[in-house]
Amino acid sequence: MLREMERDFGLHDLSASELDVFLAANALAGNEGASVTSDDIHRHELASGLAQATYHRALKSLLSRGLLETADGYKTTLYKVRTDLIVE
Repeated sequence: MLREMERDFGLHDLSASELDVFLAANALAGNEGASVTSDDIHRHELASGLAQATYHRALKSLLSRGLLETADGYKTTLYKVRTDLIVE
């Protein structure tokens, strides 16, 4: 079932760094889908080992794929996981 969900939402073709950033954002957002800062995502244990450039490429890719969104009123630094993708 999890693999099916990964295919449905396009998670199966994410790179390792993109998946780490996405899962870190999801973990920090919690069940309510709270907004999280870029710094908090990068400090999370899943993403903290990524080089700065790799982290930002992964974040940009997740935004362009629509898996992450900028929080209302922000162009950068504050992000939300799409509410239909929040893993409980």
